[in-house]
Amino acid sequence: MTYRYRFISEHRAEFGVQRLCQVLGLRRQGFHEWVAAETARPRRAEAETELVALITGIHAEHRGAYGVPRITAELHRRGLAVNHKRVERLMREHGLAGITRRKRRSTTRPTAGPVTPVADLIRRDFTAPAPGLRMVGDITCLPTFEGWLYLATVIDLHTREIVGHAMAEHMRTDLVCDAIDLAAARGFIDDDAVFHSDRGVQYTSGQFRAALAEQKIRASVGRAGSCYDNAVAEAFFATLKPRSVPRSGGPAATPARRVRRPALLRPHETALHPRPEHPSRNPNQPLQSGPRRLKPRFRLTEATSDQISFARGQAPHGSYLM
Repeated sequence: MTYRYRFISEHRAEFGVQRLCQVLGLRRQGFHEWVAAETARPRRAEAETELVALITGIHAEHRGAYGVPRITAELHRRGLAVNHKRVERLMREHGLAGITRRKRRSTTRPTAGPVTPVADLIRRDFTAPAPGLRMVGDITCLPTFEGWLYLATVIDLHTREIVGHAMAEHMRTDLVCDAIDLAAARGFIDDDAVFHSDRGVQYTSGQFRAALAEQKIRASVGRAGSCYDNAVAEAFFATLKPRSVPRSGGPAATPARRVRRPALLRPHETALHPRPEHPSRNPNQPLQSGPRRLKPRFRLTEATSDQISFARGQAPHGSYLM
């Protein structure tokens, strides 16, 4: 359309605007509107250049993992009213794209022996009236030069914040117990809260049930082989893994289990993301200001920027707790 208007502008003295518009199938009024907007085009082009720079910065800040929906949400969070179609066009023109995950393979392994029946108290209703009442969690593995690093999480369904997490070189039951203990020690879990998980052997074990009972937490499990019953935890890992494993040509992968954590789990990575952010979290919802209470039976040592040592004298079970 713009090229035809330019053609008319260049040849209107010779052939006339009306005749050229008839030949090219354009409205004469549309051409005059295009001419009237001539002075505004340089300003619009300059604003678009600034927007491209901002989009490129956000894309690089998140290691190339953010696509059109999340970059648009991030721009809205920063106070810019931008349509997602405009963001998609600019990203396409400048060769920017998010990371697409590979096809997921099932890794949940139900326990071999008899298990005490546990009801599904969530039933895919991933909402909560207040923080600390309904939690979900799961385990995933992250690649490092030293081998696999296993991560267990506890997610609050009200705020979508990661209120407890633990990392270790194994995926034994100790790992998920450490994540629950940390969430409880931080004061983010109320008594009689519900913790929902899949039917993996760690979450259906007697040790984990005892850890929940010790914290006065009720257990809830979904059906075997159904990722939708624990969709919130699965969605968080779908966000975490592209950001923790850089693209080819980028910086090296996480060099060691203890040296570096994925950028998404840094407690104060940026001013806009002071805590790990879930993809379904409402960007206008305020983050929790801090723990509501702290159970006296646990002790948290002074934290550094890379690791929070959770201890009852020392970090339990050799886990890397943050």
